[in-house]
Amino acid sequence: MKYLIAGLGNIGPEYEITRHNIGFLTLDRLAEQEGINFSTERLAMKAEFKHKARQIHLIKPTTYMNLSGKAVNFWMQELKIPKENLLVVVDDIALPFGNLRLRAKGSSAGHNGLKNIEQITGGANYARLKFGIGDNFHKGHQVDYVLSPFTKEEFNMLPEKMDKANEMILSFCTIGISRTMTQYND
Repeated sequence: MKYLIAGLGNIGPEYEITRHNIGFLTLDRLAEQEGINFSTERLAMKAEFKHKARQIHLIKPTTYMNLSGKAVNFWMQELKIPKENLLVVVDDIALPFGNLRLRAKGSSAGHNGLKNIEQITGGANYARLKFGIGDNFHKGHQVDYVLSPFTKEEFNMLPEKMDKANEMILSFCTIGISRTMTQYND
Protein backbone atom coordinates (compact mmCIF):
# COMPACT_ATOMS: atom_id res chain seq x y z
CA MET A 1 0.00 0.00 0.00
CA LYS A 2 1.28 3.42 -0.99
CA TYR A 3 0.31 6.76 0.52
CA LEU A 4 0.98 10.35 -0.48
CA ILE A 5 1.17 12.91 2.31
CA ALA A 6 1.32 16.49 1.04
CA GLY A 7 2.28 19.19 3.52
CA LEU A 8 1.29 22.61 2.19
CA GLY A 9 3.41 25.72 2.51
CA ASN A 10 5.52 28.23 0.62
CA ILE A 11 9.18 27.88 -0.29
CA GLY A 12 11.72 30.50 0.71
CA PRO A 13 13.30 31.62 3.98
CA GLU A 14 10.81 34.46 4.45
CA TYR A 15 7.98 31.90 4.79
CA GLU A 16 9.85 29.17 6.65
CA ILE A 17 8.41 29.56 10.15
CA THR A 18 5.06 31.15 9.33
CA ARG A 19 1.59 29.86 10.19
CA HIS A 20 0.84 29.13 6.51
CA ASN A 21 3.79 26.72 6.46
CA ILE A 22 2.55 24.37 9.16
CA GLY A 23 2.19 21.59 6.55
CA PHE A 24 5.89 21.86 5.65
CA LEU A 25 6.93 22.09 9.30
CA THR A 26 4.88 19.04 10.29
CA LEU A 27 6.39 16.89 7.52
CA ASP A 28 9.89 18.16 8.37
CA ARG A 29 9.36 16.89 11.90
CA LEU A 30 8.04 13.52 10.67
CA ALA A 31 11.04 13.13 8.33
CA GLU A 32 13.39 13.95 11.21
CA GLN A 33 11.69 11.36 13.45
CA GLU A 34 11.97 8.75 10.67
CA GLY A 35 15.62 9.63 10.03
CA ILE A 36 15.04 10.57 6.38
CA ASN A 37 15.84 13.67 4.32
CA PHE A 38 13.93 15.53 1.65
CA SER A 39 15.46 15.83 -1.79
CA THR A 40 14.49 18.22 -4.56
CA GLU A 41 12.36 16.41 -7.11
CA ARG A 42 9.94 17.55 -9.79
CA LEU A 43 7.55 20.20 -8.37
CA ALA A 44 8.29 19.21 -4.75
CA MET A 45 10.72 18.35 -2.02
CA LYS A 46 10.20 14.60 -1.54
CA ALA A 47 11.04 11.93 1.01
CA GLU A 48 9.77 8.40 1.62
CA PHE A 49 9.84 5.69 4.27
CA LYS A 50 8.16 2.43 5.19
CA HIS A 51 5.83 2.12 8.18
CA LYS A 52 4.06 -1.15 9.03
CA ALA A 53 4.41 -2.44 5.44
CA ARG A 54 3.09 0.85 4.01
CA GLN A 55 5.17 2.93 1.61
CA ILE A 56 4.69 6.54 2.69
CA HIS A 57 5.70 9.34 0.31
CA LEU A 58 5.98 12.85 1.73
CA ILE A 59 5.92 15.91 -0.50
CA LYS A 60 6.30 19.62 0.15
CA PRO A 61 5.22 21.33 -3.11
CA THR A 62 7.72 23.87 -4.45
CA THR A 63 5.00 25.49 -6.55
CA TYR A 64 3.94 27.95 -3.83
CA MET A 65 0.69 27.49 -1.97
CA ASN A 66 -1.69 28.67 -4.70
CA LEU A 67 -0.44 26.03 -7.17
CA SER A 68 -0.16 23.09 -4.75
CA GLY A 69 -2.51 21.00 -6.89
CA LYS A 70 0.05 20.84 -9.67
CA ALA A 71 2.56 19.00 -7.45
CA VAL A 72 -0.05 16.85 -5.69
CA ASN A 73 -1.57 15.70 -8.99
CA PHE A 74 1.84 15.03 -10.57
CA TRP A 75 2.99 12.82 -7.66
CA MET A 76 -0.34 10.97 -7.43
CA GLN A 77 0.02 10.08 -11.13
CA GLU A 78 3.76 9.40 -10.99
CA LEU A 79 3.47 7.07 -7.97
CA LYS A 80 0.08 5.63 -9.03
CA ILE A 81 -1.49 6.54 -5.69
CA PRO A 82 -5.30 6.59 -5.57
CA LYS A 83 -7.01 9.69 -4.20
CA GLU A 84 -8.24 7.77 -1.14
CA ASN A 85 -4.56 7.34 -0.15
CA LEU A 86 -3.84 11.08 -0.34
CA LEU A 87 -3.67 13.17 2.83
CA VAL A 88 -3.07 16.94 2.71
CA VAL A 89 -1.71 18.68 5.84
CA VAL A 90 -2.88 22.28 5.87
CA ASP A 91 -3.27 25.33 8.13
CA ASP A 92 -6.79 26.32 9.19
CA ILE A 93 -7.81 29.69 10.65
CA ALA A 94 -11.25 28.35 11.65
CA LEU A 95 -9.66 26.11 14.31
CA PRO A 96 -8.06 27.36 17.53
CA PHE A 97 -4.27 27.18 17.55
CA GLY A 98 -3.02 23.60 17.81
CA ASN A 99 -6.39 21.89 17.32
CA LEU A 100 -6.19 19.08 14.79
CA ARG A 101 -9.06 17.84 12.68
CA LEU A 102 -8.96 15.06 10.12
CA ARG A 103 -11.62 15.14 7.41
CA ALA A 104 -12.33 12.64 4.61
CA LYS A 105 -13.36 15.47 2.28
CA GLY A 106 -14.76 18.97 2.41
CA SER A 107 -14.69 22.44 0.99
CA SER A 108 -11.57 24.53 0.57
CA ALA A 109 -13.07 27.09 2.99
CA GLY A 110 -11.31 29.78 0.98
CA HIS A 111 -7.86 28.17 1.33
CA ASN A 112 -6.09 28.72 -2.00
CA GLY A 113 -3.90 25.62 -1.70
CA LEU A 114 -6.92 23.35 -1.17
CA LYS A 115 -8.85 25.19 -3.89
CA ASN A 116 -6.08 24.47 -6.39
CA ILE A 117 -5.86 20.79 -5.39
CA GLU A 118 -9.64 20.48 -5.92
CA GLN A 119 -9.44 22.15 -9.35
CA ILE A 120 -6.56 20.01 -10.62
CA THR A 121 -7.46 16.63 -9.09
CA GLY A 122 -11.16 16.96 -9.87
CA GLY A 123 -13.01 17.51 -6.62
CA ALA A 124 -12.82 17.77 -2.85
CA ASN A 125 -12.96 14.04 -2.14
CA TYR A 126 -9.54 13.70 -0.54
CA ALA A 127 -8.49 13.57 3.11
CA ARG A 128 -7.10 16.62 4.81
CA LEU A 129 -5.54 17.11 8.21
CA LYS A 130 -6.38 20.63 9.32
CA PHE A 131 -3.91 22.18 11.77
CA GLY A 132 -5.51 25.06 13.67
CA ILE A 133 -3.62 28.35 13.58
CA GLY A 134 -6.38 30.47 15.13
CA ASP A 135 -7.88 33.66 13.82
CA ASN A 136 -6.25 36.36 15.92
CA PHE A 137 -6.33 39.06 13.24
CA HIS A 138 -8.38 42.14 12.41
CA LYS A 139 -10.80 42.09 9.50
CA GLY A 140 -8.91 42.45 6.23
CA HIS A 141 -5.58 41.28 7.68
CA GLN A 142 -5.88 37.53 7.13
CA VAL A 143 -3.00 37.37 4.62
CA ASP A 144 -0.66 39.24 6.99
CA TYR A 145 -1.66 36.89 9.80
CA VAL A 146 -1.15 33.57 7.99
CA LEU A 147 2.18 34.78 6.57
CA SER A 148 3.44 35.97 9.96
CA PRO A 149 5.62 33.94 12.33
CA PHE A 150 4.23 32.07 15.31
CA THR A 151 4.20 33.83 18.66
CA LYS A 152 6.78 32.60 21.16
CA GLU A 153 4.04 30.79 23.10
CA GLU A 154 2.72 29.09 19.93
CA PHE A 155 6.24 28.18 18.84
CA ASN A 156 6.88 26.47 22.16
CA MET A 157 3.68 24.41 21.76
CA LEU A 158 4.42 23.37 18.15
CA PRO A 159 6.53 20.23 18.80
CA GLU A 160 3.80 18.56 20.86
CA LYS A 161 1.07 19.51 18.34
CA MET A 162 3.16 18.39 15.35
CA ASP A 163 3.91 15.07 17.08
CA LYS A 164 0.17 14.47 17.46
CA ALA A 165 -0.38 15.43 13.80
CA ASN A 166 2.29 12.93 12.78
CA GLU A 167 0.67 10.19 14.88
CA MET A 168 -2.54 10.96 12.99
CA ILE A 169 -0.73 10.72 9.64
CA LEU A 170 0.70 7.29 10.50
CA SER A 171 -2.68 6.19 11.84
CA PHE A 172 -4.40 7.31 8.60
CA CYS A 173 -1.94 5.12 6.67
CA THR A 174 -2.42 2.06 8.89
CA ILE A 175 -5.93 1.93 10.39
CA GLY A 176 -7.73 4.23 7.95
CA ILE A 177 -9.48 7.55 8.10
CA SER A 178 -12.64 6.62 10.04
CA ARG A 179 -10.87 5.04 13.00
CA THR A 180 -8.24 7.78 13.01
CA MET A 181 -10.91 10.51 13.11
CA THR A 182 -12.67 8.76 16.00
CA GLN A 183 -9.45 8.33 17.93
CA TYR A 184 -7.79 11.72 17.38
CA ASN A 185 -10.04 14.57 16.26
CA ASP A 186 -10.18 17.51 18.69
